Order: sequence, then structure tokens, then C-alpha cells
Amino acid sequence: MGNLIDFRQVATQVLGFLVLLWGLKKFGWGRVLGWLETRRQAIAGEFDLAARKQSEAEQLKSRYEQELRNIDAQARQKIQEAVAEGQRVSAEIKAQANREASDRFARAEEEIAREREKAKELLKQQVIQLSVRGAEKILRQKLDDASQRRLVGEFIDEVGVLD
Repeated sequence: MGNLIDFRQVATQVLGFLVLLWGLKKFGWGRVLGWLETRRQAIAGEFDLAARKQSEAEQLKSRYEQELRNIDAQARQKIQEAVAEGQRVSAEIKAQANREASDRFARAEEEIAREREKAKELLKQQVIQLSVRGAEKILRQKLDDASQRRLVGEFIDEVGVLD
């Protein structure tokens, strides 16, 4: 049982393992390390690209948010301008309506004054006729019509009955 371990076989295996390591180091290890380095750089590049894209996205987001705030401010300003314009137009319409109402009122007052003068003149003529008839009956004498009217008209103007 003392020879359970064959030292030649162990030495051959150790020597084979060392030759394998040397061969891998000389021919394969550099390629594997190069491949791993290339892969590491590619992954780092992708992370850098992702970071740049995220930064660009954040910049775009902040720019769009600023534009939205500007659009909102412009919309508010336009609403305020529209309200101001509406108030201005409303004031103009009210002023025009007031002017038209004042004009109509003035014309109505003038019309009333003319009608009043016509009514006074008609009433004066009727009073003159009644006075002439009354005076004619009382006096039972007749003057000519034109002189009677003139006398009665002067009498009424002196008395001021219609004023």
C-alpha cells in the first residue's frame, strides 16, 4: 500500500498542467483579457451613452417644461387681453347706447316742446274764437273778423293766460 501514489504520474500531470498554463498565458490569456477589456470598454461606452441620453432627455424635459410654462403664461396673457378688449368694447357699446339714448331723449324733448307750442297756438286760436264769439254776443255788434282777432290776441298776450 505504500505505492498507492505514483510520483511519475503526479509529476507528469503537474508538468502537463504547467505546460497548459504556459500555453494559455502565451496564446490564449492575452486574447481572453483583450476580449474582456473590449467588452468592458463597450459596456462602459454604453453606460456613457445612456448617461448622455438621460442628460439630453432631462434637458429636453426641462426645456419642454419651460416652453409649457411660457405657453401657459402666453395663454393667460391672451385671456387677459381678450377680457380687457371685451371690457373696452362693452364700455364703447354702453357709451354709444348712452349717447343714442341722450340723442333720442333730446329729440323727444324738442318734439314735445314743438307739440306744446302747437297746442298753445291752437288753444290760443280757440280762445280767440271763443272770446270773439263771447264778445260778439255780449256786445251784439260786429266788428270785422281780422280786427277782432287782433284785439283778442293782444288781450291774451297781455294777460298771459297760456304761459
